[in-house]
Amino acid sequence: MTTSADALSRILHDLPTGLFIGGEYRAASDGATFAVIDPANLRTLTHVASASVNDAVAAVDAAAAAAAGWAATPPRQRAVVLSRAFELMTEAADDLATLITAENGKVFSDARGEVAYAAEFLRWYAEEAVRIPGALQTAPSGANRILVSHRPVGIAILVTPWNFPAAMATRKIGPALAAGCTVVLKPASDTPLTALALAKIFERAGVPAGVINVVPSRRSGPVVSAMIHDPRTRKLSFTGSTEVGVELMRLAADNVLKTSMELGGNAPFVVFDDADLDAAVAGAMLAKMRNGGEACTAANRFYVQEGIAARFSEALAAKMSALKAGNGLDDDVQLGPLINEAARTDIHALVTAAIAQGATAITGGELPSGEGYFYPATVLTDVGHDFTILDHEIFGPVAPIVTFATEQEAIDLANGTPFGLVSYVFTGDLGRGLRVSEKIESGMVGINRGLVSDPAAPFGGMKQSGIGREGGAEGLLEYMESQYIAVSW
Repeated sequence: MTTSADALSRILHDLPTGLFIGGEYRAASDGATFAVIDPANLRTLTHVASASVNDAVAAVDAAAAAAAGWAATPPRQRAVVLSRAFELMTEAADDLATLITAENGKVFSDARGEVAYAAEFLRWYAEEAVRIPGALQTAPSGANRILVSHRPVGIAILVTPWNFPAAMATRKIGPALAAGCTVVLKPASDTPLTALALAKIFERAGVPAGVINVVPSRRSGPVVSAMIHDPRTRKLSFTGSTEVGVELMRLAADNVLKTSMELGGNAPFVVFDDADLDAAVAGAMLAKMRNGGEACTAANRFYVQEGIAARFSEALAAKMSALKAGNGLDDDVQLGPLINEAARTDIHALVTAAIAQGATAITGGELPSGEGYFYPATVLTDVGHDFTILDHEIFGPVAPIVTFATEQEAIDLANGTPFGLVSYVFTGDLGRGLRVSEKIESGMVGINRGLVSDPAAPFGGMKQSGIGREGGAEGLLEYMESQYIAVSW
C-alpha cells in the first residue's frame, strides 16, 4: 500500500491537538505546547497541548465526576460501547497506522498489525465485561455464607510508552472500562497523536464525557505525580522501563494505589541443535525485528547451541542485511528509524563496546549518515557470556549471538538476568521445549514461535519485569477490588 503525503496531511488536519478532558479538547491551562517529530525525516508533524499540574488535576476532576455513573452502567451497555469502539477502530485502521508510522517510525505493515492487535483488546474486553466473576460458598464452620463480588477499583491513571502507542493504550483502557473504571491516560510525549486519535474514536463510540481523559505533556514527572497523589485516584498502570517503574511504585505507595507494572525485558532466544533451522530463523526475525526491535518482547540475547550456531548466524545475517531501510510510509520499506537520537546513540554505544570486547559484526554495526534516526540491522557473533551488551535491553535491530553446549547451560544463561518478561525456545523435541520452559524464569514463553502476545492471554513478567498481568481474564481483575460479605439466612 502506498500512503501519500496528502493522506497524512488530511489525518493531521482532522486531528484535535488539545488535551481531552471531560469530553472536550482544550488548550493547556498555561498555553504550553510541544512539537511532535517524525523520526524518519525530523520534520515537525504538529504541535500538541502540554498538560500542566493544574490540567492533571482537572482530568482527575472529570474522571471523578463520571465515576459513579460509569460504575453503575450495566455491564452489557459497557460492552456495547467497547464493541462499537472496536468497530470504529477497525474502520479507521489505515489512518491510525499512518499516524503511528509518522510519529513512531515503524513501518506501515507493523503499524497496521499494531492497530489490529490494539483493537482486539476492545473486542476481548467487550466480551469479558459481561463475565465479571463472583462466588458463593458456605463457610467451613457452617456459620455463614461467604459471598464474594468484584467492584471497580476507581479512577485509574494509565501511563503508556511510545513503542506501541495504540496497543498499550487499549490494553489498559479496555479492561478499565469493562470493569467500570474511569481513566486518565498520559501517553508518551514522543507519540501523543495516536492517543488523541483514540479519544475521538471512544467519543464516537459513546463513551460518556469524563470516562476517558487524555493528557499529553512534556512535564511528565510533575503531571503524573500530581495524579498519583490525588486522594481520589485508586489505580496506577504503567508500561515502560524498570527504572521509571520503580520510582512510580515509590510514589504510588504514598497513596497505597493498586498498581500494574509492565517493565523492562531482556528476552533470551534459545535455539537447540535439533531445531528446524528455517523455522528458528523465521522466528528470530519476528521476535527481533517486529517494530524494528523496539519492543519489550523483542529477542535480546540469542543463545544458539554449538552444532547449529554458524549456520543460524549466517542465515539470520542474510535475512537481516536484506531488509530495506527507510521511511515506513514508503513502499517496500521493512525497517524504519529509531524513535529518537538518544536511542540511536545508546544502541550504537552497546554495539561499539561489544566489538571492542571481541565481537564480530557480520552485518551492520556502523552508524549511517543522512537524515533520520536510522540504525542498520546488525548481527554480532563471537559474543562472550560476560559481554556488556547482554546486560542491557537493546531496544533496536541488533542481535548478539552466544553459543552454548548443554541444555542446563542454556537455562542458566537464559536466567542470568534480573529481568523475566518473555523467552523463546526453539527445538524439535516438544518434551525438551516444555521442560526448559518450566525452568526459565519468565512470565511468558514462546515454544517454536517468535510471537506470544495475545489479548486473550495474561501478559506480564517475573522478577524486575513487572507486577500484575494485562490481557486475558486476569487483566480485568487488575481494575477491580474483591469484596467479601459474610451473610446468613
